[in-house]
Amino acid sequence: MIKSTFISVISQEENKGSVEFQVFSFTKKLKKVTSHLKLHKKDYLSQRGLQKTLGKRQRLLTYLSNKNKVRYKELIDQLDIRELKTR
Repeated sequence: MIKSTFISVISQEENKGSVEFQVFSFTKKLKKVTSHLKLHKKDYLSQRGLQKTLGKRQRLLTYLSNKNKVRYKELIDQLDIRELKTR
């Protein structure tokens, strides 16, 4: 229930450039590419695209965690993303 309301709020959000919206759209794209790769295991161009998109999402999540821990925690909880590894 909470996830669906959160996702609808993000998708209807006017600020499409916000970090939360960008992470949400990258996550949606990653799920599509992952399901494609389950059928087409040797599609190496899609694998490369997946890695690039993962890197972009990772950088955005790092930025958000450095700027605002509370928003970061809420976002990863709502989208079921694992927390970043700290070095």
